Order: sequence, then structure tokens, then C-alpha cells
Amino acid sequence: MILTGSLPTIPPTAATPHPHTDFESADTMTTQHKPAPLAFILSLGVTQIIGYGTLYYSFSILAPEMASDLGWTVDQVFAIFSGALLVGGVLAPVVGGWMDRRGASRLMAIGSVVSALTLVLCAMSYHPAIFTAALIALQIAAGLVLYPAAFATLVELAPHSAGRSITYLTLIAGFASTLFWPLTTMLHAHLDWRQIYLVFAGLNILVCLPLHAWIVYNSASGRQSEQAVADLPPPVIGALPSDRRRWGFYLASSAFALQGFTLSAMLVHMVPMLTTLGLGASAVMVGTLFGPSQVLSRFINMVFGTKLSPPMLAVLSAFFMSSGIGVLMLSGQWLPGAIAFAVLLGLGSGINSIVQGSLPLWLFGSEGYGTVTGKMAAMRLVLSATAPFAFAIMSESAGTSAALAVTASLGALAMLGFLAIWRGTVSGNR
Repeated sequence: MILTGSLPTIPPTAATPHPHTDFESADTMTTQHKPAPLAFILSLGVTQIIGYGTLYYSFSILAPEMASDLGWTVDQVFAIFSGALLVGGVLAPVVGGWMDRRGASRLMAIGSVVSALTLVLCAMSYHPAIFTAALIALQIAAGLVLYPAAFATLVELAPHSAGRSITYLTLIAGFASTLFWPLTTMLHAHLDWRQIYLVFAGLNILVCLPLHAWIVYNSASGRQSEQAVADLPPPVIGALPSDRRRWGFYLASSAFALQGFTLSAMLVHMVPMLTTLGLGASAVMVGTLFGPSQVLSRFINMVFGTKLSPPMLAVLSAFFMSSGIGVLMLSGQWLPGAIAFAVLLGLGSGINSIVQGSLPLWLFGSEGYGTVTGKMAAMRLVLSATAPFAFAIMSESAGTSAALAVTASLGALAMLGFLAIWRGTVSGNR
């Protein structure tokens, strides 16, 4: 099952500095712990934009033509896509274990090839059953190259500065939807969805693979010499002692899963939901505010958020999301309320991407990071995959306002979970 195996424990021979100080020294980038090279972060940023753009964001634009081509309804195509996401989530712990054993950067290089091959397989699938299998394979490939793998690579390269590196990376990757929604639309005016997937396969092979291979070749973790092994940085010591790790893991995983449900439900239904509430043509305009708000929150955190610990960032993220949904529920068709909703949701989502990588490192340390984040991602992705369908059912049976109230409540529970983690780590280290 998803949560088999034990959580990694702190090595008995490791130094035991105060965990908060240890992580904060990484964020201030002292000379004792060098950050990941900027060229590596920029390279990963490019591959994340292409990865999310080709494997995730383009699907919503191409889905109607896929449905028509395969003789399905659009709802059926999205149902298959949700099922593929579910399978990817279930397999996330396995992928995380591979990262720890083989190296996340190496896995990303392999993942570029697998992503390209699965995009080609999707493009060449003319039978619904083969297309379904290809789409599932595509989401498994996504687990090899998207955020969890990129975060694990940054932890490998420079664990003590990984928190800041993750912030920089998410700032760059935040432009994936901004770039690939219009790019896919532009290509779709001249090419069919199969041809577009072949173009996207080429991007993964011609751009992502060389960048990932270059990171492997130029990093100490990618070389085998004794000197290279000696050059590897010491591990980060987590804030949680070994006897509280399981408590922290389940609480953090549950909070991330509730937040994932909240965000997934809102993103899939945002424009039609705003239209139903009476915003009409303004619904699309309001929806476009989400992406820039994500990037804005990451930029603000990069400049001003260095003194906030990952648990407090997680609390802020959940607060922004749940309060944004609450504002929309209360404001109805009032345009300023809808704008506040989109901005707050974007702010929360932007911070959430950061804490998905930084909070596990802060709590559990860098050893076994891939396994821990893989298990966390499994619970989050499984619940996220059910969110669009569950929100639709709630809206039809009880109304949009009731569905929003339930979703906001789940976001509030996530905030309480993160707050409990913060209080638990502070009181446990006094």
C-alpha cells in the first residue's frame, strides 16, 4: 500500500545542532553551506516549465479534440486523466525510493526519455484502451521529472540551502501555465493534438534530456570517484526527533492532502463555477489572475520570507486558500469578491508549492528525502484526483455555496494541521 515501510531515522553519528537554526542557516546561505549552483536551478526551472506544460497543462486544451477523435465525451477523457493521476499518486512512494537509491538527478534524465516515449505513444494511440494505458504511463513518467524529483535533486546538490533553492525553482516554474496555455492554443490552430504531442516529445528529448544529463555529469552525486563522494555535503538534521517522526509524517501528509483536494477542486471548476455564480464573461478574466498571484507569492517569499519557518509558510498557504474560498462563498457574483478569491487562492497555491519541498526537509532532514516526499505525494495526489468529481457532486446535490463551504472547511482543517506541526516542533525543541 501507499504507506508501507518505515520513515528514515536520524543517523546516530550525525551532529545534532538545533534543527531550526540548522535550516535557517541554510536559508541565509552562509559560506559554510554553499547553495546549489544557479545554473543548475535555472536548468531545472526550464525542465519544470516544459514538463508541467507538456505533461499537465496542455491536456485541458487538447482534451476536447482527443474526445472527438476517440469517440468519447470530454467528461470521459477527464475521468481517464483523473485515473491516470491516481495511479501516479499510488506509485509515488516507489518513485521516491528510486530517487534515494539511484539519485534523483539520474532519475530525471531517464524520466525525460520516458516522458518523450509516452507522449509519442499517446500520439500514436488510435484505440481507446491503448490511449488509456498511454495516458497512465504518461502520469507515471511525470513523477520522474516534475516537482518531487526536482526538489529531491536540489536536496542532493546542496541540502542545507535546498529551502532557498526550491523557492527560486518554483518562481521560475510558476510560468509553466502562463507559457504553455497560449503556446498549446497557438499550436492547436495549425496542428492536431497528435502532432502537438509529437512536438512536445521533441522538447523533452532535445531540451530536458540534455539539461538533466548535464546536471548529473557536473554534480558530485553523479560521479563515482572517492573525491566526488567526499565532496558531498553533510546531511540536514530534521526538526523532529525519531520518536515523533511518525506523528509528524501523518499529520503533514493529511494536511497536504486536504490542501491538495481544495486546490484541485478549485482549479478544475474555477471558470465554470464563476460563470454559474453569475460573473458571465468576467469569469475568464478573474481566472487569469490565479497564475500571476502564484508567482507573486513566490517572489515575496524569496525577498521577505527568509525568517519564516516552513511550518509557518504552510499555515499561511492554507489560510490564503481557505479564506479566498470563504470570500467567494460570501460575495457571490460581486466581482471584487471573485477577484479577491482568485488572488488569495493563487497566493496560497504559490506558497504551497514551496512548502511541499521545504517542509519535509525541515521536519525529517535530507536522508531518505525522496522516500518521505514520495509517500506524502501519494496521499496528496490520491485525494486530489477525487476532488473534481466530489466537488461536482456536491454542487449538483447541495448547490455551489454548500460545496464551497465544505471545501473551505477542508482548507481550514489543513491550516490547523500545519499549525499543530509548528506548535509541536517549537514545544518539542525548547
